[in-house]
Amino acid sequence: MGSNSSRIGDLPGNEHLKKFSGTESLSENDPFWNQLLSFSFPAPTSSADLKLLEEATVSVRRSLVENNPRTGNLGALIKVFLSRTKELKVSAECQNHIFIWQTHNALFIICYLLKVFICEMSEEELLLHFTYEEKSPGSYSSDSEDLLEELVCCLMQLITDIPLLDITYEISVEAVSTMVAFLSCQLFHKEVLRQSISHKYLMQGRCLPYTSKLVKTLLYNFIRQEKPPPPGAHVFSQQSDGGGLLYGLASGVATGLWTVFTLGGVGSKAAAAPALSSPLANQSLLLLLVLANLTDAADAPNPYRQAIMSFKNTQDNSPFPSSIPHAFQINFNSLYTALCEQQTSDQATLLLYTLLHQNSNIRTYMLARTDMENLVLPILEILYHVEERNSHHVYMALIILLILTEDDGFNRSIHEVILKNITWYSERVLTEISLGSLLILVVIRTIQYNMTRTRDKYLHTNCLAALANMSAQFRALHQYAAQRIISLFSLLSKKHNKVLEQATQSLRGSLSSSDVPLPDYAQDLNVIEEVIRMMLEIINSCLTNSLHHNPNLVYALLYKRDLFEQFRTHPSFQDIMQNIDLVITFFSSRLLQAGAELSVERVLEIIKQGVVALPKDRLKKFPELKFKYVEEEQPEEFFIPYVWSLVYNSAVGLRWNPQDIQLFTVDSD
Repeated sequence: MGSNSSRIGDLPGNEHLKKFSGTESLSENDPFWNQLLSFSFPAPTSSADLKLLEEATVSVRRSLVENNPRTGNLGALIKVFLSRTKELKVSAECQNHIFIWQTHNALFIICYLLKVFICEMSEEELLLHFTYEEKSPGSYSSDSEDLLEELVCCLMQLITDIPLLDITYEISVEAVSTMVAFLSCQLFHKEVLRQSISHKYLMQGRCLPYTSKLVKTLLYNFIRQEKPPPPGAHVFSQQSDGGGLLYGLASGVATGLWTVFTLGGVGSKAAAAPALSSPLANQSLLLLLVLANLTDAADAPNPYRQAIMSFKNTQDNSPFPSSIPHAFQINFNSLYTALCEQQTSDQATLLLYTLLHQNSNIRTYMLARTDMENLVLPILEILYHVEERNSHHVYMALIILLILTEDDGFNRSIHEVILKNITWYSERVLTEISLGSLLILVVIRTIQYNMTRTRDKYLHTNCLAALANMSAQFRALHQYAAQRIISLFSLLSKKHNKVLEQATQSLRGSLSSSDVPLPDYAQDLNVIEEVIRMMLEIINSCLTNSLHHNPNLVYALLYKRDLFEQFRTHPSFQDIMQNIDLVITFFSSRLLQAGAELSVERVLEIIKQGVVALPKDRLKKFPELKFKYVEEEQPEEFFIPYVWSLVYNSAVGLRWNPQDIQLFTVDSD
């Protein structure tokens, strides 16, 4: 590209690029590389500009693909980069801006070519381009080395070892981006890859010893949320003749070509978008999720998943079992704080799910926290704004709640946390409510939304499972939460009657017209009856285990007692209705004895007095409601496309053509 290249439009005719992609073999010691790597461009600020960059380099790429197997120039560039990385630490300490800037530009070119080659080539062809041959004059034989493995190991070292300073921030981001680009071969296959070059290099050989250190660094990058240095912090003077455009690294955050790949082309506006306030944290999290969801190798489990499953708190002094590989320690308090603060993004929610589900140390720590509202409230807000979220994000949030509600201590403690003025809950002003009651409200709202919109049985099941897990520990339910429980049952009851009526009418119609196929109302009826029974079990569990703690629920039951009449003799509900019917009959009798025109306060007082008088042995005991989240068989079929869709949509600085993506469907808009 060279110091004379300052516009994307100049690239097709750029002499340095022509030489790099031409027929002449270049030694890694050639002074040419200093010229090639001294470039800077105004950053493209739109998708159209990014496409323009790709179109401007088509001829260069084609020429390189044709000539590189003979010239080895890409291998020489990688050699230049590898040799420079050995001096990065010293250069950072000495504030050698030009050296770091040129090293960054070398990595930028490598990342760009790697991304394009992986998209357009088979693995065999790719490896051919990344095999370096040391040629001797007049010699026809040569020794080759696999530079791709060496590059990956070098990137892992760069990510984990180079100190994060203003002048090293962008090269750190670029290193993480290049790792993501290296793993992107999955994007161009419909099926989940179970054997690839990523498995070959990352799960064995020279890269394996870096596993725990890489996972730990990526987690700390996420925790720290380091923002890029401010524009203009380290500016080199621009030569007046335009011949040498030596822009400073930090200035390049706003003006350099490499911001296309590190800040998604948004330049200095990155801080305005929450998801991009820290490109390094964002890229690190995406890379961590990609690594964690790699399939196991044929002869070894995924070491990155093993590291995520086993790391411990820095305050935990107990020794690691010898059977646990890739173990490390991290500050759980800092990680917990970051997870609480970052739940607006899919990837942060997916990380929280991954840690809760796979790392028992993290799960135990979180459940012991006395400020669980900091974690639960952002999850509830995701569910509350279900219309604005994609279905995967909603599922992850819901499964997190399900995992949390498996713990009785959590189910008790959430009713002890009192919240004031929940501004994002707009259906009703909630000046004071327990976290437990708010959780119930949001989950019920999610069920009702699902009933009228998406009608997803999986979502229904998990919502009800979370409510069921909590039901025995319901305490001091807010009157509005109690009302919504009964309102949901009312909605289900109406839906049941409607489906039953449709089935009856359809059956009558079929008697006169045998040619018309019948809708499967029996299946619909079976599904709705399963949900109704689950709701009755939830109500029954609360009445059986914590009746004296929930006068508002008894009040709501009595107010809508006619709803339950039709289910008393229904064969599917007779057993579970026994306790509910007993409670309704008992308290209705006491209200009749108290006389007519009772105020709400008086009714609640009678209920509280009646709870003491109700013989507990008259309530039939049922098995405890407990549901445990179990991951689907072959979870990679769900998680790998999900993770890569997140990378595709939010990896700052990596752009793929939608028509090339095979793993999932890309929206046309």
